[in-house]
Amino acid sequence: MITLETPRTTTSERAIAYRTKGHGGGPITRLMSPGHVGEMVKPFVFLDHFDFAGPSDGGPVHPHSGIATHTTLLEGSLIYGDSTGKSGSLRRGGVEWMRAGGGVWHGGTLPAGRIRGFQLWVALEAPLELAPAESHYVDVSSIPSDGKARVLLGSYGALQSPVPYPQPVTYLNVKLADGERWTFRPHSTHDVAWLAVSLGTLRVAGARVGREMVIFEEGRQPIEVVAEGDVDFVIASAIKHPHRLVTGMYSVHTSPKNLMIGESGIREVASSMRLVPWRPLAQSLSEGASVRSLRR
Repeated sequence: MITLETPRTTTSERAIAYRTKGHGGGPITRLMSPGHVGEMVKPFVFLDHFDFAGPSDGGPVHPHSGIATHTTLLEGSLIYGDSTGKSGSLRRGGVEWMRAGGGVWHGGTLPAGRIRGFQLWVALEAPLELAPAESHYVDVSSIPSDGKARVLLGSYGALQSPVPYPQPVTYLNVKLADGERWTFRPHSTHDVAWLAVSLGTLRVAGARVGREMVIFEEGRQPIEVVAEGDVDFVIASAIKHPHRLVTGMYSVHTSPKNLMIGESGIREVASSMRLVPWRPLAQSLSEGASVRSLRR
């Protein structure tokens, strides 16, 4: 559900333009997708909040092109694998960055225990949307923090994420104690901004924001929040993506032609990778060769 907020006339406060509790049942809530809310804050085009208890096979190994996926674990751990040949485990506080470019496949397996976090898609600019895929798995110990905000992607002040991404974005995970006040100051060139709460409640722009996503009016003003109870949330800003979004099932591109090229790249990668398409990751990592032989 998306609710239109009444615009504010003050110039000192960044007003809320939209807010949504998302949709979907069970442990995964879709807060943003390319065909709707993503158009407002692109290059950020997709956001899932997940919160559930494992173990789970994590669903099937699946493809992407034209985007980068960014998964941050606020709680729990996962086993990952992708078609670039990387596999391993990621623990609480870590980040998975998958720049799909011209085609990639990846998947995850969830051990027993609670897992909570966000998966974000970032639409890539034309020079990167068909580039070779690359992946980075960043341990919590390598993510810079000022004590309240951790830099998950891009930069904030003097802090720089270890994820290599050349476009100017800021994506933070912020934790506040009850009553704490915190101000987000986006880069002077950034004109889109949003936040999403995982735990707790914030007061921001005259509203109480619980487990939901809010999008701010375009502009460059700071965003001030106050915690009601302990709060765990993500907040992001960027220069608005200039291209129309052209979408496939798992892909976002800047043109129909590039979408076709990206989806062709996905098929090409599937023909030679170790992973088994559309099967649980564990089958690929433990018995991929035999499963592939049977599939043929």
